[in-house]
Amino acid sequence: MIKAVIFDIDNTLMDFMRMKRAAVDAAVDAMIDAGLTVPKTEMVEKIFKVYWAEGIEDQNIFDKVLMKEFGKVDYKILAAGVLGYKRAKEGHMTLYPHVRLTLTDILKSGVRMGVVSDAPRLSVWMRIVGLGLHHYFEHVVTFDDTGEKKPSPKPFKKILGLLGVEPGESIMVGDWAERDVKGAKAFGMQTAWAKYGNEFDTKVSGADYELDDIHDIVAIIRRINEKPA
Repeated sequence: MIKAVIFDIDNTLMDFMRMKRAAVDAAVDAMIDAGLTVPKTEMVEKIFKVYWAEGIEDQNIFDKVLMKEFGKVDYKILAAGVLGYKRAKEGHMTLYPHVRLTLTDILKSGVRMGVVSDAPRLSVWMRIVGLGLHHYFEHVVTFDDTGEKKPSPKPFKKILGLLGVEPGESIMVGDWAERDVKGAKAFGMQTAWAKYGNEFDTKVSGADYELDDIHDIVAIIRRINEKPA
């Protein structure tokens, strides 16, 4: 019996990398307009190289790249980049198709919902509220709540404790096999891999279920819950 669904946010509910790429593109364009002399393609590559090395949530990414490139930070260029990034981010923060329909159907079924994200607390809430999803989730667990990222058991233990649900009565939905799926399975949860959000060229997820569309989870929960005890 599934009593709770736990969702990841990035690349599961929202198309995070589409937003990130568009925001970085806009930031570099703005920096070039402000006097940056590095070619756009080269600068974008440098930014993502630091992201992959130090974390996609790095809040000081442009400072670091400018310092590495020039040995100092030109604050006119930095300000242009930050503003360009923020403007584009707002316009490209979008849900995957059928997310709202899926959450509404789950809510109507009486199954509880929560979020576990590796991102900082404010960033997670900015996304949830900005996307208009804050009325769906009973509890949200972020990196700041446990100090550990998936696949550590701590985030999973925290969210299930808040919801009052046993691991076997829950299903984790996420795009990152090495974190979302592996961590949840090790904790005794059922798992569904958001295949549509795959950014790591994962071939084998190890999940109990694979989702080509997020709305697939509704039928999966129904099938599980309709099975004879």
